[in-house]
Amino acid sequence: MNTENTKAQMRKGILEFCILSLINHREMYVSDLIDELKKGKLDVVEGTLYPLLTRLKNGEFLSYRWEESTGGPPRKYYQITEKGKLFLTELQNTWAELTASVNQITQKI
Repeated sequence: MNTENTKAQMRKGILEFCILSLINHREMYVSDLIDELKKGKLDVVEGTLYPLLTRLKNGEFLSYRWEESTGGPPRKYYQITEKGKLFLTELQNTWAELTASVNQITQKI
């Protein structure tokens, strides 16, 4: 069993859940996402974030718009789509079930 690969897959899924949750509250630019994830003690770099955002966009869970910036190139702001909101609800339900199960098991130990 490849533990590092399993950890990476779990982390990717959790990051997608966190990204959708954050963008569900307001549209966000990549540096905003990184800042919010860091506040939650999830240290994520752009090289990790961009592929996840691309995958979520290609899955039609996110869309984006360009906005001119006063201090540099235009910025890409991400919004959650209706399909993304439905997927986020599924993720929230799965997370609640998973954490309840883990808590039930680990509290017995």
